[in-house]
Amino acid sequence: MHLIVLFAIFGLAWGLRYTWAETANTTWIERWNLTLSKFLLPPLLLFTTSIAIIWMGPHGRMVWVGNDWISYNLAIGCLGVAGLYLLKLTCSGWQMLQQVRTYPPTQLGEAKVRIINLSTPYIAQIGFWQPELVVTQSLLDHLDPEHLAAVLAHEQAHYCYRDTWYFFWLGWVRQITVWLPQTEAMWQELLVLRELRADRWASKHTDPLLVAEALLLVVQNTSIFTESFCTGFSQIAPVDRLTQRIDALLEISELTNISTQRLRKPNDFWAWGWLLLGFLPLLTVLFHQ
Repeated sequence: MHLIVLFAIFGLAWGLRYTWAETANTTWIERWNLTLSKFLLPPLLLFTTSIAIIWMGPHGRMVWVGNDWISYNLAIGCLGVAGLYLLKLTCSGWQMLQQVRTYPPTQLGEAKVRIINLSTPYIAQIGFWQPELVVTQSLLDHLDPEHLAAVLAHEQAHYCYRDTWYFFWLGWVRQITVWLPQTEAMWQELLVLRELRADRWASKHTDPLLVAEALLLVVQNTSIFTESFCTGFSQIAPVDRLTQRIDALLEISELTNISTQRLRKPNDFWAWGWLLLGFLPLLTVLFHQ
């Protein structure tokens, strides 16, 4: 019976991801909530199902059907693989953070930065809850003070929203669900929404045209750091994503929703009520004998 439940949840997870589609005619909040729910709900269902199966064990009966070791071992394997991916991503992030901290801190206006002597214009927050702001010397040489201030404001938004921390976990989910349909497309959607929010933050502290011009000045075909816990201002993205950011900055009035409320709305039950669905597999424990 456990095996039937496990395969049913796999099918449901696949279907949730498969039915996702970009919604260009909705608000940014609605885009964020829809994408995030279908990005997180499938792995949450798989996790809680695996936990429930391990909790019930390979013995006994569920409803009228007996249980077996196959589903029990599959559940352990799913959680084990997810744990290994998390450990790998954590070690990678920690090593990178320690490497960044070998560069002496420098005060750049109101921001404390770590300057790297590289020929590629680049700036990013790197780390977890308390990230480090990394800037290359080429970026400092490439931008005038006004454009540099706009870029720093953008990165300050990432710090205030703790984007490195939250996208560390979302990046882990991306890795362990790469086999599900549309995982990469949803990841790119979350990335562009994150950048749109940071652009909007910067536009409230400086001229949005400066942010757009800075983006065009420093956009690169290659990136120094591409991990999920790095929030690079000119991080590589499909051309249409870059176009969205430029268009949004040129028509700043279209981002009213992001300017008045965060993309995360933890107090909105209807926006986050889907999380309760992810714990439904735990109710199967009640039917175990």
